[in-house]
Amino acid sequence: MGVDMFAALPPVPAFVEIAGERIELTPLKVGEVPAFARAVQPIAVSLSASPDWLALLAEHGEAVIAAVAIATRRPVDWVAGLDLDEAVSIAEAVFEVNADFFIRRLLPSVTQAAARIGQTLEHQTSGAMPSSA
Repeated sequence: MGVDMFAALPPVPAFVEIAGERIELTPLKVGEVPAFARAVQPIAVSLSASPDWLALLAEHGEAVIAAVAIATRRPVDWVAGLDLDEAVSIAEAVFEVNADFFIRRLLPSVTQAAARIGQTLEHQTSGAMPSSA
């Protein structure tokens, strides 16, 4: 049977203490993926193994807040009202709990999109230049 037999087991939730609450985090459910994917789209290219959450919040705060709200199953206002250190802690926990989503699903699509953009730019810059005459 091997390691694959553990894939059938339900995921073990992670718990984070935020704003005096014990928050249970589990991987996204199928129905949550569309909204979550839309929320993380603006920040997807900035995600890495160690994202700079402060920079992400500064540049795409609404997207980070929306993604964290979806993943924690909490209202957007609750997430928006967190202290900065709490917001960063819970964003990191969401990222860890949903690493499979980021690594196996989101990262390949971002990498493919970046490659297509690179090819398009390369094609545009290597094309014939119009004559100035």
